[in-house]
Amino acid sequence: MSNKLAVIVQKSGLDKPKAQVLLDNFSDYFQIASEWEKKAKAIIVTDASQTAEMQMARAGRLFLREKRIHIERTRKQLKEQALREGKAIDGIANVLKALIVPIEEHLEKQEKFVEIRAAEEAEQARLEAERKAELERKAKEEAERKERERIRLENERLKKEAEARERKIQAERKKAEAARKAAEEKARIEREKIEAEKRAIEERARREKLEAENAARIEKGKQEKRLAEQRAAAEAEKQAIEERARKEKAEAERRAKLEKEKQEKLLAKQKAAAEAERKWREKLEAQKVTCPYCRKRFIPMERQGVSGAISR
Repeated sequence: MSNKLAVIVQKSGLDKPKAQVLLDNFSDYFQIASEWEKKAKAIIVTDASQTAEMQMARAGRLFLREKRIHIERTRKQLKEQALREGKAIDGIANVLKALIVPIEEHLEKQEKFVEIRAAEEAEQARLEAERKAELERKAKEEAERKERERIRLENERLKKEAEARERKIQAERKKAEAARKAAEEKARIEREKIEAEKRAIEERARREKLEAENAARIEKGKQEKRLAEQRAAAEAEKQAIEERARKEKAEAERRAKLEKEKQEKLLAKQKAAAEAERKWREKLEAQKVTCPYCRKRFIPMERQGVSGAISR
């Protein structure tokens, strides 16, 4: 060890007085480090009952710690002399620390064998707890995934039922529309029939007028009187036919309006029933609780009376 110190001092390029100062200040520490390197290797703790070895390790570690602190203090004092001296001092101190620190660490491990073993066991326990927590987390996530899937399927079922009801309403609405159009078509045909009868009456009156004029001009006055009466009768008949057609049209429109209102009320009633069913299911779901063990949702016995009241 002293030879290493001599080599470091020689390579530093310091003059002999300063080199001697370094040798005087650090040579004893090399000797101490050499002695404790052997002593430390002889102290091996493998069981918690080796309290004597642990105490020896502690005493050696504290002794070496004190020497290391002295070395550091000496290094700082000597380094202030000059930069070259500082470099040499740093080199020596680093070599000494490189020798002492592994020994100190070894002794600390021997001294704190029980604490280190306890820390290792605590770390293993922590890892085991983390593993169990991870398993529980995965199980919880799986249960939540299944519950989400159940809710999704339930929502799809409710959606299909609502769509089926909507299709039924649309079909009934189309049926009502078809009935209205049929009534309008019937009224149109009736109007055309009345118009045809009107034209036929007018045509017959025209022919009768011509025949009357050609047959007997001498009876012109009498014939004109009879023709006037026929016109009046035809006009009255025409007005009666038109009035009947108007009343039938108004009746058809009234029936179509009533049918439309009936379908609208039916649609409103079905929508109100669907909304009431949705609110009922929300209230029923609010009564449920989650089992902390199986993660399933159910209605507790003390709440079943409330859920029954909701369903009624």
